[in-house]
Amino acid sequence: MQKQLLERIENKTAVLGVVGLGYVGLPLAVEFARGGLRVVGIEVDPRKVEMLNRGESYVPDVPSAAVADLVRRGLLAATTDYAELRRADAVSICVPTPLRKTRDPDMSYVVSAADRVTEFCHPGFLIVLESTTYPGTTEEIFEPKLRERGFTLGQDVFLAFSPERIDPGNAKFGVRNTPKVVGGATAACTEVAVALYRLAVDTVVPVSSPRAAEMVKLLENTFRAINIGLANEMALMCDKLGVDVWEVIEAAATKPYGFMKFTPGPGIGGHCIPVDPLYLSWKLKSLNYTARFIELADAINSHMPEHVVTLVADALNEEGKALRGARVLILGAAYKPDIDDLRESPALDVMVELLERRAEVRYHDPYVPEVRLDGAVLRSEALTAAALQAADCVLVITHHSVFDWGMVRKHARLIVDTRNALKGTHGSARVVKL
Repeated sequence: MQKQLLERIENKTAVLGVVGLGYVGLPLAVEFARGGLRVVGIEVDPRKVEMLNRGESYVPDVPSAAVADLVRRGLLAATTDYAELRRADAVSICVPTPLRKTRDPDMSYVVSAADRVTEFCHPGFLIVLESTTYPGTTEEIFEPKLRERGFTLGQDVFLAFSPERIDPGNAKFGVRNTPKVVGGATAACTEVAVALYRLAVDTVVPVSSPRAAEMVKLLENTFRAINIGLANEMALMCDKLGVDVWEVIEAAATKPYGFMKFTPGPGIGGHCIPVDPLYLSWKLKSLNYTARFIELADAINSHMPEHVVTLVADALNEEGKALRGARVLILGAAYKPDIDDLRESPALDVMVELLERRAEVRYHDPYVPEVRLDGAVLRSEALTAAALQAADCVLVITHHSVFDWGMVRKHARLIVDTRNALKGTHGSARVVKL
């Protein structure tokens, strides 16, 4: 079975299924199709399936022209039917792994995908999980289901974990030129999975097991979460000491060794950094161990939206205004610049806190036309001189490159800048930095 599957991968007659066609799954599916494999995407949202089969993309990093070309050539198709996996040789699972409100892992999407994929598993089939999760997931969830169906790992079916490394909005690094870590349940599983991913990725990095590969992704994002937490705490300390944290960071960054620049902000967003370290922390609690760095960084980062609202309230107080009833215009709702992704965006927490304190909240984001909060729906408003002049406070949350910061500083009266976006601009506005 291994030899036959390797031959099909090598001569590009293998068919790949991709479960979940979002920010991770669609770029992956497109890159494999570009590499010459026929790809069938499985997506629960019928609207997305219809768009893709018409040759239209809904992910900003994936051009519609590329999708249309691959669909026309018969290399890419989408469906809601898992039964299509009967005709596939391999499947990559890219489903969400969010946190519950109790901040423990919600594994329901992975478990559901595992049930459906193993239902249509057949001899000579490779299953790769890409969804970020706690160490042990691949072995604990998939292996028992495959054994129940009489399969032997590494002989008639193959299982691996390969963490996604998609960075939405990154114009430099995509699927093809970002090294791919792969860990199989057996040596044969690793060999097959490595062969598959070499069709879509320039550099594949094999590791000893799925558990090691799962831990790699958690280390990557825990590293970032902790260092962002340090930068955020540095901002809080500099505020107490009357020091400009941005000046301190820029000066420290001139050191040519031993320092990596991280910057503070209104909180952390996206599906990875606010979520992934807590998967590791949760797993370690079951082993009677407290991941102290993770817990501390999470506490600091989670506090930042509240700190931003306090900055706004204090800045308004200096102007003789109360936060209650004040007109606050927020610039940027997405969790990072130049994308439309709202997942875990700190802007949402800031908006909720401002509304609870009875401020009049408006926002502008050219990438996010609408924001739905508990009990409120906000719509992006045009960024005009009149809108800036009417605001009691302009709050910078996301520093999109399309914003005209000179205009913002010229027409606003009071600005709270959480991203150091107005550095080097001139105008009459009073600017309060994070």
